[in-house]
Amino acid sequence: MKPVSTLLFTLGILLLSKVVCAQNYANTLIPNRLVEQNIFLKKKADQTLPPTFENIKTKLPEPSWPNRQDVVRCYWKAWETAFSNLHGVTPENRFLSPYIDPAFNQHIFMWDTGFMVLFGRYGQHAFNFQSSIDNFYGRQEKDGYICREISELNGNKLFEKFDASSTGPNILPWAEWQYYLNLNDTERLKSVFAPLLAYYQWFRTNRSWPDGSYFSTGWGCGMDNQPRVPTGYSNQFSTAFMSWIDTTLQQIFAGKTLIAMAKKLNRQDEVKDVIAEVELLTNYVQNKMWSDQDNFFYDRYRDGKLSDVKSIASYWALLAEVVPKDKLLGFIGHLENPNEFARLHRVPTLSADNAGFDPEGGYWRGGVWAPTSYMVLSGLTKYKQDSIAYIIAMNHLDNVVKVFNQTGSLWENYAPDKVKGKDQKDLVGWTGLVPISVLFEYVFGLRPDVPENTVIWDVRLTDKFGVKKYPFKESGLIDFWCNSRKKNTDRPKIKVHSNVPFVLKLIWNGGSEIINIKPDK
Repeated sequence: MKPVSTLLFTLGILLLSKVVCAQNYANTLIPNRLVEQNIFLKKKADQTLPPTFENIKTKLPEPSWPNRQDVVRCYWKAWETAFSNLHGVTPENRFLSPYIDPAFNQHIFMWDTGFMVLFGRYGQHAFNFQSSIDNFYGRQEKDGYICREISELNGNKLFEKFDASSTGPNILPWAEWQYYLNLNDTERLKSVFAPLLAYYQWFRTNRSWPDGSYFSTGWGCGMDNQPRVPTGYSNQFSTAFMSWIDTTLQQIFAGKTLIAMAKKLNRQDEVKDVIAEVELLTNYVQNKMWSDQDNFFYDRYRDGKLSDVKSIASYWALLAEVVPKDKLLGFIGHLENPNEFARLHRVPTLSADNAGFDPEGGYWRGGVWAPTSYMVLSGLTKYKQDSIAYIIAMNHLDNVVKVFNQTGSLWENYAPDKVKGKDQKDLVGWTGLVPISVLFEYVFGLRPDVPENTVIWDVRLTDKFGVKKYPFKESGLIDFWCNSRKKNTDRPKIKVHSNVPFVLKLIWNGGSEIINIKPDK
């Protein structure tokens, strides 16, 4: 028989081993087989150091606008600042690709990155901005989840996945599709489709109510402090049991984009559930989140009543293409109402007739933000509302450049009722959208569709202007030049030089013309 001390020692070892091996959490993860196709999970990190602005400036497009040299200076400042925010991967963060930093808090953000690559695609010959998104795909979990915010210092995710603020907005399909339309990179489209679809499915499973609509929080939707939830709930972190209009619309938009991707890749069988959900959600927002009285889409409360907060969030309806034709003019009419969204600097993120509106901006309580303004412009393009898009774009660019002239900087956001930059300065960051994407696409009127081998040139300026080394396809470079005109109804006198053939759709106030551009000899 063993001594009592030996028995006690043995018992202690057994008890201790049970404590050490105890399971802290049950593994409830349900794998999504699409994640097995995510090539980024096994991709070797790219250790290449990003280039400096001075070394690659000649590879960037060169705008010319003799009457507005300040706009051109602001354009180059945006690129210079963007390149100062490029970083390589480190052993600590375990990222896959060199990336652009939002220049905010040493974290990468899902929706910041999505918007940054929307202007970064114009600099693709100088740096692969698009691969910044790879650092999110590389952290996708087996069930499809991707965290919205990741530390650049140690690669840690900033949220527990089932936290309502942990992910979104779901705009990465848009960012990838626009890249495809500019460069026709089918190989990348093939690579990103599976992780995007897996994430879409995770989002549906974990962010929707029983009626099919979607929820988020102030942080989750990206508009941290906007007064959207009822009294008693946290603006930042509570779902408030609401159906969130932007999150629901973004899922429609993401779904439609994935359907378009699937068609290009011949994977239509994999998006049948997406097609069904898009139809369901479209009917939902049109019938249950629309006010005939106000001609506006609103958040929907738990009891079925609609909010009365007119938020920029509702204008995702344009990109999602859910606005019926007979309601369109009433809906976009709010953008032209000085008492609502047509302020000194357009477009504020909260309507000026709301009690919470701050003339100084108050962050998302009326601040003018580059990403949401670009979203509105892109949505107006979907509905061929080019005249109002041009007016808003000119106003937005002009105000941003005025602040640049005063401060030498691009800002995180802008006051709606005065010429003033707000919060963080030198934020490029998504504010690079204004002097780059808004300038090219809406003020200069150049909008490409590479898969269709087409460039739309919607000429509205009467000034002399142009751009050299405009990127088109993988290696295409185009020079556009337009002479000054006395009236906007005069046919533009243009010159186009290109190293690739394409179809130019020239549009002006007095007409349109199709021109087949042949490459220079």
